[in-house]
Amino acid sequence: MHVVIIGAGEVGTSTAASLASDHDVVVIDCDADRTEDLKYQYDVLTITGDGTDSSVQERADVAGADMLIACTDDDRTNLVACGTAKTFGDPFTIARVKSTSYLKTWERDETAFGVDFLVCTDLLTAENIVRVIGLPAAVDVDPFAGDLVQMAEFEIGAESPVADQTVAEADRFESLTFVGIFRDGEVEIPRGDTRICPGDRAVVVGSPESVQAFANDIAPDTTPNDADEIVIVGGSEIGYQTARILEERGLRSRLIEQDGERARWLAEQLPDTVVMEHDATDTEFLSREHVDEADIVVTALDSDERNLLAAVLAKRLGVDRVVSVVDSADYVTVFEEIGIDVAINPRTVTAEEIIRFTFESVAENIAVLENDRAEVLELELDEGCALVGRPIRELVEEIDAKFVIGAIVRDGEHVTPRGDTVLRPGDHVIVLVETAFTSELASMA
Repeated sequence: MHVVIIGAGEVGTSTAASLASDHDVVVIDCDADRTEDLKYQYDVLTITGDGTDSSVQERADVAGADMLIACTDDDRTNLVACGTAKTFGDPFTIARVKSTSYLKTWERDETAFGVDFLVCTDLLTAENIVRVIGLPAAVDVDPFAGDLVQMAEFEIGAESPVADQTVAEADRFESLTFVGIFRDGEVEIPRGDTRICPGDRAVVVGSPESVQAFANDIAPDTTPNDADEIVIVGGSEIGYQTARILEERGLRSRLIEQDGERARWLAEQLPDTVVMEHDATDTEFLSREHVDEADIVVTALDSDERNLLAAVLAKRLGVDRVVSVVDSADYVTVFEEIGIDVAINPRTVTAEEIIRFTFESVAENIAVLENDRAEVLELELDEGCALVGRPIRELVEEIDAKFVIGAIVRDGEHVTPRGDTVLRPGDHVIVLVETAFTSELASMA
């Protein structure tokens, strides 16, 4: 495809990096330094200019583009860029927005703004937070095959029951498969004798029930239920959406917001959430309100510095599990290194959603892991494709790619893959593959 990306920030750069090897990519940004860096870092054409300007879009050949992705940090810029692109022809347009009000408008009429697919950063981030806190020790969770299959990534601590066990010893669940081990920045395709070490990140694929059971096994005391205490620090849009989704799932939370007007609005919108108007970095207040007894604290304030302070205070008070929103991807490692359990970067979440959508021509769904070192794909197998009619053991031996099949959904039922399992037309196959082999494997489906 000929793809035009407007915005060379974290989202645009991640998207360009994922698409550049297989597509003709043009990146537009006002910052000359960014475009110059991208030109040499990836095999893409770059243009310095305003992506909403018709003359700039003309230089990028938007008229001949198959897809335009507007992913700057400004909602209105992205919407105007998509509207401008539609005056040239009919490229498929994707816009990134933070505001859920634009999302609501677009959902009422999906021709609004000239946008074909709208990605709402704040809502996506909140959904990601809720998925992660629903599984103890999980650092990433994604649904596949209409929620019949779940992929989860777990950090293995020294005290974990599976630490120092082999995969064969740790795999105690009927419909669960270990599909990847991340260690020292590298991905390893696990076999039965692969040893799981403290500090590893283990990726499993299976039925939601088996993934939940595995989570309970490695962290039995931290699975959220309606009796657990969840505290959200910050009534930002992400904080609000997180509380709202928790309410929908029958989980109540307490939300701390310093601004009086915002706190009143939140209290009106969230009938099952206790909203407290106060400074969440006031340690006396946190102690008085027994935040130290919370099972989970989510920090969703308006700056990384304040989120870091709130997260550290929660940890010092004795909170077992802290999930933090981190606006800058550069800070994610900082949060994790000082002991914050999960750091979620909205830009990374957004980039993954855009990449997932652009891969729909070759995969039904996709999850990007560990800064794009590996991907989990959902492939629907057609009659006559190279994978059909072959046992999995034979495919693994013959295909020169690092991959492992984690689950199969056949006729609406979950099938646990084994070496002698023969793939059939219509199967939905969920597979982890090292990123370098993604296109090769997807082309065989």
